[in-house]
Amino acid sequence: MNHLAHVLLAGSNIDMQLGGLLADFWRGAPDPAWRERVRAGLALHRKIDAYTDNHPAVARLRKRFEPPFRRYAGILLDIYFDHALARRWNDYASEPLDAVSERALRLVDENRDWLPPDLLRFARYMHANSLFAAYAERAMIEQVLIGVSQRLRHANPLAEAGPVLWKNAAALDAGFAEFFSQLQAEALRLRLTLLPPSLEPGLRQSMPG
Repeated sequence: MNHLAHVLLAGSNIDMQLGGLLADFWRGAPDPAWRERVRAGLALHRKIDAYTDNHPAVARLRKRFEPPFRRYAGILLDIYFDHALARRWNDYASEPLDAVSERALRLVDENRDWLPPDLLRFARYMHANSLFAAYAERAMIEQVLIGVSQRLRHANPLAEAGPVLWKNAAALDAGFAEFFSQLQAEALRLRLTLLPPSLEPGLRQSMPG
């Protein structure tokens, strides 16, 4: 999953959300000096990615990409899923998307003294391009693909992948609809396992079943 999805799946706690954002810009174990829920948010991000990679619906979608794009299917799906989520935001969240974006930027700014430079650069990019709402636009997704392509160290076709996504849009949207509600339920379960109830009040009561 990509940035927008991870902020939503982190739940209502702002430190968990910050950890969800941070995970894409941090390698290795979390810093023990971080606040506990930031560390939990990073761990949650990684568990969500593992669940996503192994979900049957996602595996089927990866097979839709022919070479040379098959090798990059995971990246393409991560980016497309944020596109699908931004377009159908009100189906999955009650808080306005603009409010989520503003809080994410504020969280980064309030913690900028210890966050990695790559995350600070991404926050500036968010602000300049009106993310996360702009993820709903195909032109923005193609811009994101160009940016990711340039950051990879080896030659790759991601900058030309937009038409491949749009050709498969109906199937990708259907797969996302099949998958994402299940992922939300799994993220809720994972948050309970990562934090004791005293740190996530009300979570146990909200668990299904």
